[in-house]
Amino acid sequence: MISMQEQVLMGSVKDLGEIRLTMVSGTADEPLWDEMVREYHYLGLGKIIGPRLKYLVLHEENAIAAIGFNRASKSIGVRERYVGWSYQQQQDLLKHVVNNTRFLILPWVKVKNLASYILSKGLKEMRMDWEKLYGEKPCIAETFVDSDRFKGTCYLAANWDYLGETRGYGKVGDEFVYHGHKKKVFAYVLDRRFIDRIRKENENGRVIHDPECPTLKTRARRECMMMIETMMDWSPTLLSEAGITESSVKKLGKRLLEYLQGFGSFFARSEGRENFAIIIKGLLSDLQRKSIEPIALRYASAERVRVLQIFMGATNAVDDDKLLWSYQERLAAAISEDGGMINTDGSDMPKKGNKSVGVSRQHCGALGKVENCQAGVFVGYSSSKGYGLVDRRLYMPESWMGEENKARRDECHVPEDLEFKTKVELAAEMIDDVVKTGLFKAKWVGADSNFGRNKNFLRGLPEGLLYFADILFNMKVFPLDSSAGNDIEAASVMVSSFAADDGIPWEKIVLAEGAKGPIITDEKCVRVFDNDTDGKHKGRPGEELWLYIRRFTDGKLKYALCNAPTDTPITEIRRAATMRWPIEQCFEECKDDLGMDHYEGRSWTLWHRHMLFVFIAHLFLLEVRTQFKKNANSDFTASS
Repeated sequence: MISMQEQVLMGSVKDLGEIRLTMVSGTADEPLWDEMVREYHYLGLGKIIGPRLKYLVLHEENAIAAIGFNRASKSIGVRERYVGWSYQQQQDLLKHVVNNTRFLILPWVKVKNLASYILSKGLKEMRMDWEKLYGEKPCIAETFVDSDRFKGTCYLAANWDYLGETRGYGKVGDEFVYHGHKKKVFAYVLDRRFIDRIRKENENGRVIHDPECPTLKTRARRECMMMIETMMDWSPTLLSEAGITESSVKKLGKRLLEYLQGFGSFFARSEGRENFAIIIKGLLSDLQRKSIEPIALRYASAERVRVLQIFMGATNAVDDDKLLWSYQERLAAAISEDGGMINTDGSDMPKKGNKSVGVSRQHCGALGKVENCQAGVFVGYSSSKGYGLVDRRLYMPESWMGEENKARRDECHVPEDLEFKTKVELAAEMIDDVVKTGLFKAKWVGADSNFGRNKNFLRGLPEGLLYFADILFNMKVFPLDSSAGNDIEAASVMVSSFAADDGIPWEKIVLAEGAKGPIITDEKCVRVFDNDTDGKHKGRPGEELWLYIRRFTDGKLKYALCNAPTDTPITEIRRAATMRWPIEQCFEECKDDLGMDHYEGRSWTLWHRHMLFVFIAHLFLLEVRTQFKKNANSDFTASS
């Protein structure tokens, strides 16, 4: 058994001779480590949860010091900026960071350079033992030093890097409380290739933690917190849909603040971050009209109206591409899973006049007729974990693209190199972009009938993805019978004939479990041959497909074609159906609850930025719903 050094010890490291570390975790000597730390460390023993390593430092078989390591802290602003990783990388690679959670030299041991010597030797021992015991290679060590007590000189002497200070908040129960005791953060890179690899992957600049942009300063944070928390006027519809009780809503302001800070680094100035917070709060509020003026009047002042209008349209107010990437990473972290679906659909917004970017007399889905409107093309993602919108493009009618409309385009700040693209081309481009990010795991592509009836669009989808595509009732296919595959004279029939065919019975099934109970529907699912109207088999039976028909409780019918293999279980086709329609739910929630179509502005930048801000507000709701569902038996808690 090891005993504790009880005599005064002085001199230098060289004078002591051999000094060695021994790992005591899980051994008979671990209680000595606990006793020393409990008695002589200013933090005491505390509660150490999860993977840990405890070492005693021995001189002549007596313990003169103790050092311990634990799993890394979940989130530290200065560390994230130092490493330079993205949100998703942080989630995936945090296991390679280890925290030096305790370091104690007995008070009567006064040996010069002992602290830096122990730190250097301790890292070598920890690096081998951690990987051996827990199967993960430590690549970075981190630690916190109380700024009021210590300077961290021994860490600097041991070649640790000083990263900056924490913000002075600590977790008390389930809440974060400002205590004012800031701590210095030091880090030691054990594997330089680890950081180099991260930074190389992010050379394109799409990083959630930008080293050049500081997070909210303490004063701005307090002001923002006061603004958010003192205005308890959340949309009651949003709260009821999320199942949040009156007692729980009091903690939402703090939860929103923490959420918004995750995007704060993309605004170069504190004013921009404040504008962003005001607008997101407005989108989540009970305001009937969620355009800039009512939001500014509610949460700022009359003078702020013009400021927010300029902010929403200014190209230099925020790096929209980086902000979008950060949003996509966070959305993917929340809902991406194997077998998910990338969805595409259009959503149109009626507009008066002819000055707004892209406005034209065209078919408006929202009104069901030809009318003045702007047409948006959107891509979303859905899985069993949830759903959200991923990207957006404003459709620019061909009439806008001629030389005679150049002044009109310039007035709306349309990019000079923008070329005319059809809605189908915009959707295909966005789907390709989403696949290339690698963020969203997908087996399927879902499409509404405007895209699903376009054979070139379906044929051009990324390799390896199946489609579940809505079609119109009058689309023709060939029945799957003994002659249809070979007889080029076989008559094609409208898909609606299958719905009317009593020989193919409807099957009543529970399609999914909704918020208000099971979703019960009638369905038919049969194999057919595609009517290859514009492919290599023009007018003849083409590819063998699934025809899926759903009958709603009001008698409305929906039709879809799916190119899943013949042996695909019907349960898998149903699962694809449940993932296809959430994008419509996104539009409904974003328009009815978040003011998606309430924007007032004419510019290209404003339209795309407003849509992105609506996405961000919608993701907050998704995270709240998920968090509240996890804590269904307890009150809502603000996450860290």
